[in-house]
Amino acid sequence: MNRIANLFSQKKKNILNIYCTAGYPKINSTIEVLNALQKYGADMIEIGIPYSDPIADGPVIQNSNMLALKNGITIQKLFDQLKNFRTANAISGSEAGNMTLPVILMGYLNPVMQYGIEKFCQAAKDTGIDGIILPDLPLFEFENEYQLLFKKYGLDFIFLITPETSEERIKKIDALSTGFIYAVSSSSTTGNNTDIDQQQQYFKKLTKMDLKNPVLVGFGIKDKQTFTDACRYTNGAIIGSAYIKALAEYDNIEAATKQFLNKILK
Repeated sequence: MNRIANLFSQKKKNILNIYCTAGYPKINSTIEVLNALQKYGADMIEIGIPYSDPIADGPVIQNSNMLALKNGITIQKLFDQLKNFRTANAISGSEAGNMTLPVILMGYLNPVMQYGIEKFCQAAKDTGIDGIILPDLPLFEFENEYQLLFKKYGLDFIFLITPETSEERIKKIDALSTGFIYAVSSSSTTGNNTDIDQQQQYFKKLTKMDLKNPVLVGFGIKDKQTFTDACRYTNGAIIGSAYIKALAEYDNIEAATKQFLNKILK
């Protein structure tokens, strides 16, 4: 059983997945951010691979992407940073020990294809990554060209759905997905204000469909209230823009992470 499956087998509700941008706020911040997130209570981590045209992301994450690219982060530098991150020695000063949380890479197809998809999958496997999100990889191409490649390297592949996604497509995505399904709370970009309670019918529909995969809600989850609301209907939620904002407000990554997660979890 991989780390994502193990997490969902042990914890059915209130799973907190935190998004961070690789190479942000500084190029060498990635491991420090991962360490702090594990130490203060995240259940899963989603590392964003910076891209110049992140179509699914709002201004906060777009800005973090631009700063990370300006810092000099690349896919190769990210994999270099992640080398041995699963060992205690890679996370100097960590009271939490080695990195045990499931870690997912979220990126866009163009830079991954430029890097080489199989090379990317191999590097992800070698560094200890558990799953991949590529929101602009079409379902047909995944099923017919890349599905076996991700399976070969033991990587879960996570698809996004929205309130407008048809039941037929959701069922198809559920059949092809492993890990979990990423339920976008509304048809917008990350960081927008979303009234989770207004999406009750959407989440209830997902519950009634008896999907084989767990469901995490993303987009618009920003504080304890929105996290609690999302968890009422699904297995948990993903927070991105609000955490990026918190990192921008403090010079100290650990202090920023501790304060942010305490507000969500306590």
